[in-house]
Amino acid sequence: MSARVHVIKVGGNELDDAAFITGLTEAVATLRNHNEHVVIVHGGGKALTELLTALNVPTRFVEGLRVTDAPTRDAALMVLSGLTNKRLVAALQARTIDAIGLSGVDGGLIRAAPISEALMFVGKPTHVRADWLRALLAQGWVPVIAPMSLGEDGAIYNVNADHAAGAIAAALGAHLLTFITNVAGVLDANGALLPQLTRAQAEALIAQGVIHGGMIPKVRTALDALALGVARVRIAHLAGLAHDQGTTFVNS
Repeated sequence: MSARVHVIKVGGNELDDAAFITGLTEAVATLRNHNEHVVIVHGGGKALTELLTALNVPTRFVEGLRVTDAPTRDAALMVLSGLTNKRLVAALQARTIDAIGLSGVDGGLIRAAPISEALMFVGKPTHVRADWLRALLAQGWVPVIAPMSLGEDGAIYNVNADHAAGAIAAALGAHLLTFITNVAGVLDANGALLPQLTRAQAEALIAQGVIHGGMIPKVRTALDALALGVARVRIAHLAGLAHDQGTTFVNS
């Protein structure tokens, strides 16, 4: 493929916002007009919590990951691979963007292994069928991927969407992985946006307390993706995606 591959990860909370969906579909259309292949990976945390509450299934988190027993896993499958995924696909199709909704289960797109007994049906990616995704991209499709994945043991696992996005970007050799958040990117001590950071610079800013609070896990997620082999990883809000802004992390 001559076009570059851009993997975009969006959170489930943002997908409840009609204005966000409109902005996202417009940004995807612009990227495609600039000869970029786009892959979208999405979460669905808020909608999942709402369904679990309605079903009277308790929710517990361990180190930021949802403990996923069988009822929770099945609810996640319904929300992420069903409602959330198809709503996003429908919005892209309404913008005349050919989108196809998938999960990591479909075609064994993402294989996963359990993280720990305590987390139960929570997995980490072990393999991505990059050849299949490349074939879809070459045909002009925008894959919209829910992170539910197929275990090497045949079970279905709930995979963190950040982890899935990093694995997909690495497997595709993506030129850029963008994590869409509600902030413009990483700010320096004076509140100015830092357009680029190396791994060493990011670690130094964390140690100095310049990167603090909720930004630390966002930066750690970006650095984890770099460790998987993704060349460039960016944290940006929706406007940053549309205007090629935000904070980009590079290895050197």
